[in-house]
Amino acid sequence: MSKSDKYPAESGRRRFVKGVVGGAALAGVGALGSATVNTLTTSSGVGGGQTTAMTIAKVTGPAPRGLPQIPIRVTDDGFLEGVWPEVQTVEQNGVEIEVAQEELGGVTYSGAWFQYCGVESQENVAPNFESDNIFRANTGAYDWQDETYERGDRIRAEDFDDYDSWGNGVGNDGVGKPAAVTWRSEDADSTLNATVIRSKRIEEAASQDEWLEASTDQGFMAYLNVCTHFCCVPGYKQLAESARYGVADGTYCVCHQSGYDPFTIEQALFVARPRPTE
Repeated sequence: MSKSDKYPAESGRRRFVKGVVGGAALAGVGALGSATVNTLTTSSGVGGGQTTAMTIAKVTGPAPRGLPQIPIRVTDDGFLEGVWPEVQTVEQNGVEIEVAQEELGGVTYSGAWFQYCGVESQENVAPNFESDNIFRANTGAYDWQDETYERGDRIRAEDFDDYDSWGNGVGNDGVGKPAAVTWRSEDADSTLNATVIRSKRIEEAASQDEWLEASTDQGFMAYLNVCTHFCCVPGYKQLAESARYGVADGTYCVCHQSGYDPFTIEQALFVARPRPTE
């Protein structure tokens, strides 16, 4: 099997680029196939259960699956906004509950994608939590960001204009310009950490696939930055050590060396942990 065929169609991977992290040529985005299953048990609560999420691919290390993608759009006034699903009432185990769920780009996008690692207990993943959903600046991850924003400032699309050449000495330049952000976290007791990246790879791949066209905007994509292994906070292009694990141009979790490819989107089937009983 050649490197370009490392992930055959039956693996269920939805590829932005061929092969491993750092590949340059775009591949055709194939139909969704089988997916790996994380066999977490379901405890008492609401809104949990078997869930299919679109994730950035896990490519190395002990993490059971990738990090859930956050659909993103650029607002009319130029800020970056994470899309939260529409709230609706459904019946679960004979009881009517509120869930955040909608069809987007041929995929059922759900707030349950983010219900793991204790995140399910946070108020900001409750379906009806009020937020403007704008991504806001975190601090300490990237020099360019700390020079541009104060913590909590809204992230502007125009500040990524050099995304096709940006580099920070980790991996290759021009792969994608990132920002460490929080999402749905203003006026909340807990923070949702996320990463936003703008990249030519994303921009080009979105023209080939219905989901990517709907979930990305102008080359911007985003994902929840909570490792699916032991809930640590990974980093995109932050540590030179990531090159040892083949993810210098990807997302690397220093705690247990799990690595993720933000330019490969795959379908992951897992059991979302229930939110506390409402």
